Amino acid sequence: MADNKDQAEMDPADMEDVEEVEEEETGEDENSKARQLTVQMMQNPQILAALQERLDGLNGSPSGYMESLPKVVKRRVNALKNLQVKCAHIEAKFYEEVHELERKYAALYQPLFDKRSEIVKAAYEPTDEECEWKTEEEEELTEEMKEKAKLEEEKKDEEKEDPKGIPEFWLTVFKNVDLLSDMLQEHDEPILKHLQDIKVMFSDPGQPMSFTLEFHFEPNEFFTNTVLTKTYKMRSEPDESDPFSFDGPEIMCCTGCTIEWTKGKNVTLKTIKKKQKHKGRGTVRTVTKTIPNDSFFNFFAPPEVPENGELDEDAEAVLAADFEIGHFIRERIVPRAVLYFTGEAIEDDDDDYDEEGEEADDEEGEEEADEENDPDYDPKKDAAPPAECKQQ
Repeated sequence: MADNKDQAEMDPADMEDVEEVEEEETGEDENSKARQLTVQMMQNPQILAALQERLDGLNGSPSGYMESLPKVVKRRVNALKNLQVKCAHIEAKFYEEVHELERKYAALYQPLFDKRSEIVKAAYEPTDEECEWKTEEEEELTEEMKEKAKLEEEKKDEEKEDPKGIPEFWLTVFKNVDLLSDMLQEHDEPILKHLQDIKVMFSDPGQPMSFTLEFHFEPNEFFTNTVLTKTYKMRSEPDESDPFSFDGPEIMCCTGCTIEWTKGKNVTLKTIKKKQKHKGRGTVRTVTKTIPNDSFFNFFAPPEVPENGELDEDAEAVLAADFEIGHFIRERIVPRAVLYFTGEAIEDDDDDYDEEGEEADDEEGEEEADEENDPDYDPKKDAAPPAECKQQ
C-alpha cells in the first residue's frame, strides 16, 4: 500500500521523466541490436563483395548536379576548367625549375657522398673527430662505465681481424628495405657484396628531364662492368587528352644496360634439364634448356615501351614497380644510405603508417594462409619483379 501511495503522490512531470528514460533505454537496446546486425553483415564476405562492387560503380560517377545546372552556370564552370588547365601548365614549369634546383643541390651533396663512398670502400680512414658520435645511452653512462665499455670494445677488436671500410654496406641497405629485399635472390648477394657506391646523375641543363642511377662495383668474378646504369626519362607537362590528371613529373620510360657476364656466372639465366620420350621408339633423351631466372640484376633489363606506348597489363605492372623502385633509390636510399644501413630510416618510414589493429592483421594472416593453401597460387607473381630479358 505504501508503494501505491508513493506512486499516487508522484508529480505528473516526474512520471513523464520516467517514461522518457524507459524509451531511451529501449532505444539503446535497438541501437545495440542494429550495431550487432551491422557487424554480422560486414563479416559476411558475399555482402562485403556486393557492397564493394556497388561502391566501385559509384566511384568517379557524376552526381547529376552538373547536369541540373542552368546553361549560363555551366558556361562559367567551363571557364574555370580552362583556368585549371592553365594552372596545370604553370605547375609543370614549377616542377621543371624544381628539377633544376635538384641538379644544383646534387652538386653540393656529391662531395659528401664521395667521402661516404671512400669510407665504405676503405679508401679513406675518418679521423677520431669525424667518428665521434654521442648516443643518448652514452650520455647517461658514468665515466667509469664508459672506460670499462671502451676496454671491452678494444679487447673485441684485438680478437677479430681488422675489416676494411664497412663490409657489405650496400647489401645490408638492400636487405633492410622491403622494396629492395623482395627483389634479392640468394645468388645475388655474393655479387652485391662488391657494390661500392650508388650515384644519381641528373640530365644537363636544356636537355629532356631525366636521371641516371649508377651502380659502381669493384672488380669481381661475375662481370667485367665497373658501372651498371639505369636511366629514367621523365615528362613534366600535362597530357593534352587528360590535363587534369597531371600530378607532377612522371617517368615515361627507362633503359638499362648490357651486363658483360663472365662465362657461367650469369644469374639472370638458369639451365634446366628435361627428359623427353620418343613417341614411336620409346627412347628417352635429356635436353638442356636455358630459361630466365629471378634476380635483382633483371633490374637493368626493363621491358621496352613500344612506340605507340601501349603495353599489356603484365608489362605495365612491371614498369610501375620499376618506376617506384627507381624513385625510391633516388629520393630515399642514396641521400640517406647510412640510416637504412643502421635501420633508423626504416623506423622513420614505419612511423609514416598508422597501425591497422590486430583484427586487420588477423584477417590479412588468414588471407595469406588461404593463398598458401591454394595449389595455383604463385607468390612470385605477386612480387612483380622486373621483366626477364636476354643479357649477354
